[in-house]
Amino acid sequence: MNRLEEITFLGTGAVEIKSGYGLTLKDELRMLRVIKKLKELTPLSIKATFLGAHAVPSEYKGNKIKYVDLVVNEMLPAVAEEGLADFCDVFCEEGYFTKDETIRILTAAAGYGIKGKVHAEQLSHTGGVEAGVDCNAASVDHLEYVNDRDIALLAQSGVVPTLLPGAQFFLGLPHPPARKMIDSGLAVAVASDYNPGSSPSGNMNLMTALCCIQYKMTPAEAVNASTMNSAFAMGVESSHGSITLGKTANIFITEKMPGYEYLPYSFGSNLIDTVIINGKIINKKK
Repeated sequence: MNRLEEITFLGTGAVEIKSGYGLTLKDELRMLRVIKKLKELTPLSIKATFLGAHAVPSEYKGNKIKYVDLVVNEMLPAVAEEGLADFCDVFCEEGYFTKDETIRILTAAAGYGIKGKVHAEQLSHTGGVEAGVDCNAASVDHLEYVNDRDIALLAQSGVVPTLLPGAQFFLGLPHPPARKMIDSGLAVAVASDYNPGSSPSGNMNLMTALCCIQYKMTPAEAVNASTMNSAFAMGVESSHGSITLGKTANIFITEKMPGYEYLPYSFGSNLIDTVIINGKIINKKK
């Protein structure tokens, strides 16, 4: 709740929360139940993602297939039975889960009506984008090592490429080819990846600044990536992502400034004066 309040006051009105730090049936269910409770307690729009395939627990080292079996045969059915997840994510990476294992897990999730997501091409190129496209995932995220073939595949699909500049910055990874993706016609999304391991910031204004400064995106592209395109990546584009008649009234009002370009320009400042969620003012600077 503390983190949700923090990002709300920074202007976020919809958020995806992942499990993935339990890696046992009991603990993954516990985390997803917490997310379900948060949906009831906060005015934010929340999507829950089951990330049981975040890493291979130490007790399964040398027998990863047994853990994949656990995810597919025990975790996913239990998650689906309680209706705890909107998405299922897999960390497709060398030393974690292969392209084929990713496809197996996401195919199993689709059988329960749970749409896929992929941690793709973050630390190396391992076929995560191909797996995401093959499984018609909602998004493929990170993409530091995406290549031209991946970009072409994404351009022919409905999968949203999502950049996570906070994690890339914090880990010192190469910049993803954002300019090439956008110039190829892709609707790139941006998210914070706010997590204790690789991106300890949920400040989306900082993320848009990193996109402009490091990735050479224009302010308009960065703002669009963090609003409308991110709504598509979360599956809430019909109700969120733009100030449009009939959509949820999640809006923030800035302090007086020359233009919206000052949001990414003033990367170290919080220029948000008022936050409105579901049509109600929930925070206003004194």
